Amino acid sequence: MTSPVWHPFTQHGLGDPIPLISHAKDAKLYAPDGQSWIDAISSWWVTTHGHAHPRIMAAIRAQTEKLDQLIFAGWTHEPAETLAAELVRITPDPLTRVFFSDSGSTSVEVALKMALGYWYNIGEPRSRILVLEHSYHGDTIGTMSVGERGVYNRAWQPLLFDVDTIPFPYEGLEQATLDALEAACSAKPAAFIVEPLILGAGGMLIYPAWVLAEMRSICARHNVLFIADEVMTGWGRTGTRFACDQAGVIPDIVCLSKGLTGGSLPLAVTLCIEPIFAAHFSTDRAKTFYHSSSYTANPIACAAANANLEIWRDEPVQQRIDTLADAQAAHLSLLSHDPRAQNPRRLGTIAALDIVVPDSGYLSNLAPRLIAFYRDHGVLLRPLGNTLYVMPPYCITPDELAQVWSAIKASLDAV
Repeated sequence: MTSPVWHPFTQHGLGDPIPLISHAKDAKLYAPDGQSWIDAISSWWVTTHGHAHPRIMAAIRAQTEKLDQLIFAGWTHEPAETLAAELVRITPDPLTRVFFSDSGSTSVEVALKMALGYWYNIGEPRSRILVLEHSYHGDTIGTMSVGERGVYNRAWQPLLFDVDTIPFPYEGLEQATLDALEAACSAKPAAFIVEPLILGAGGMLIYPAWVLAEMRSICARHNVLFIADEVMTGWGRTGTRFACDQAGVIPDIVCLSKGLTGGSLPLAVTLCIEPIFAAHFSTDRAKTFYHSSSYTANPIACAAANANLEIWRDEPVQQRIDTLADAQAAHLSLLSHDPRAQNPRRLGTIAALDIVVPDSGYLSNLAPRLIAFYRDHGVLLRPLGNTLYVMPPYCITPDELAQVWSAIKASLDAV
């Protein structure tokens, strides 16, 4: 009997094998028969310190004995209060309010609703959203609307709302991006949403910190809310705890998830500046921020996130990030003169390159062949079309990272 499970982003009609994983530790995944794979993409960019980190696992176990779930509408609990206070402490001062949700997509939905609710409640309704070309912000209706349109959301086009798209700031064309944003902001949109410094699912496209800073300045000048989607970029991936730190940028709204719990449990937050909260603060119940999910601020997930923040406080996480970033740069440099690997690039712990093939793009036939090759060589990598990237947990050993890049080099010859 075949499995009844319908997997995400998986075309079951191709008949590709789906390995069963029984357990994981640090940067390794294990099957029941003992076969193992190096998790070179942090299980979709979520695992930061490694799988089954003992401090996070201990926090989860302890919390299960005290409080498993609580309605968060009008009630609260210590893990959420502790987490919110610590998040406000480690982020810039203007970010004073923390709204909990369950995933990166929902944190962005919350951000969009906050922005529109703010303008509506202060009596200046604005509904237009500005987005950056090639962006990805999630797979719910609102997040698909503010992301790149393509094959992965074509079936749901009738449900998506219109946005204004700002061209990506490719090298040499940065001013065109800034000019387009300046013009779009003059029409008084509600907000501009960006993935700071690097666009993930859009192809690991990197742009400089000074462009991010200029985009933030333009929005501030025109009183347009600036939303930073740090779901993937946060928690050290770009080399600093948050990507916005490298540009000295303070968003009006910031979205965090993935590494928030070290990748152990689903949890997300949307932080905002005080005026956005104040616009919803009233004796008029009609101004309430009407958004929630059943598992908002789940206590066990919050306990995991608190353990993650303790690891950041107590352990040399930044040193591990710096060491991994240097190692990624060294491995990437060895392919810098290979004509089959174009545009080698790195930002923090993220390394990427484009493999030269005739059928480039998201539906490139190269991607499934590469996935199979790496799986057979003990590595979990999942290319974005012909874009190959490596984004491992910070605990990966030098030997494990060398094995990943050895498989990449071999794939250029074999595939």
